[in-house]
Amino acid sequence: MRVVFAGTPGFSVSCLRALIEANGMDVVGVISQPDRKSGRGMKLNPSAVKQAALDAGIDVITPEKLRDNDEALAWLQSKQADFLVVVAFGMILPKVWLDAVSISPVNVHASLLPRWRGAAPIERSLLAGDTETGVCIMQMEEGLDTGGIYARRSLPIQPTTTGPELWCALAAMGAELLVETLPKIGTGLMPEPQSEHGVTYAHKITNDERIIDWHKTASDIDRLVRCFSPRPGVRTRCHGKWLKLIAGEPLACTSGQEEGSVAGVNRYLDIVCAEGSVYRITELQPEGKKPMASGDFLRGAQLGIGDSLNN
Repeated sequence: MRVVFAGTPGFSVSCLRALIEANGMDVVGVISQPDRKSGRGMKLNPSAVKQAALDAGIDVITPEKLRDNDEALAWLQSKQADFLVVVAFGMILPKVWLDAVSISPVNVHASLLPRWRGAAPIERSLLAGDTETGVCIMQMEEGLDTGGIYARRSLPIQPTTTGPELWCALAAMGAELLVETLPKIGTGLMPEPQSEHGVTYAHKITNDERIIDWHKTASDIDRLVRCFSPRPGVRTRCHGKWLKLIAGEPLACTSGQEEGSVAGVNRYLDIVCAEGSVYRITELQPEGKKPMASGDFLRGAQLGIGDSLNN
């Protein structure tokens, strides 16, 4: 079966490589987003998917847009693909693109649809405190992740699960389920319509969401830190400078102090959160410095009980 693959970030690479290695699959082309500036030198760099395609010797295009792009559409049509497989591509595909394959346009989505349709399902499931997530192989249509489901597989979210751990587990699960499901679709497997109940949307993560709000509970903050550590990380202010939180845990104890104030400086940095809950910071990174244990930071930080991290 001939496959054209569309994807951009590292999450997509597992699916691309699984298709390349699968028996009976021929990846005849790859679509990815254009090269972007990144790194300390802000040089143009290819996406993870484009680089993987180049390494495998696969024809790849990186259009700036898809709508009204006759050249890119002609490229897709020339591939005479059975499947268009989309994994975290990052662009809306026009209907004419979805109709350009002979069997089905297929999406690998990292949630248990209809929960967390949209751009950031992994992050939203973790931030919401979900105890379960998973992947769905779905038929693409014009709506936002509204198509029928060919296959799904679930995964528990543990109280200590981090964003990178969940990302890696779902990427591997999605790749495995994809190569299991495509042959079944090719022999007549039909998608089941999504439920109309339980629909939620995973909106893009904003930079402001990664700034600590100490008016939230310690459990909320713990999920935030686990979700985005170590990169891009979450931040708070301390003596007018940014302090990046890398690791920590909510404590069982409570405090009557003001939210955002220091409750403990004995080896660890304990901060009061909403409802008197306390979050213990065990590893952090001061602005302009390397990551360090909170105890090392406290030896020179001049922080005392009652000092505020709200400024």
